[in-house]
Amino acid sequence: QVQLVESGGGLVQTGDSLRLSCAASGRTFSRYGMGWFRQAPGKEREFVASISWSGSITAYADSVKGRFTISRDNAKNTVYLQMNSLKPEDTAVYYCAARLFQAPTIDSSDYWGQGTQVTVSS
Repeated sequence: QVQLVESGGGLVQTGDSLRLSCAASGRTFSRYGMGWFRQAPGKEREFVASISWSGSITAYADSVKGRFTISRDNAKNTVYLQMNSLKPEDTAVYYCAARLFQAPTIDSSDYWGQGTQVTVSS
């Protein structure tokens, strides 16, 4: 069993930066691919970024490429999402997800966190 707890959300202005963290319980964190997803009001949940279990492979949605960076620290059981140049359209609840040995997807994740709100004002 893996429990995921996100933190770091908040209210910021356009152009600001935030770093989200997702802390995982358990001793097998390094076996999981990790990902960040987001859901804006009235919209479906969408993929943001993912990172392989080793950290060597990353992927990003086109909408955040060049602005967001996903990383992980297996010694701390934590995955991060550095968000720069934030835009109002980045406003959403951000969720982290885990999938054993593979990149998580919306339909194929083993565990989800409870989410953290990010609001970007114009």
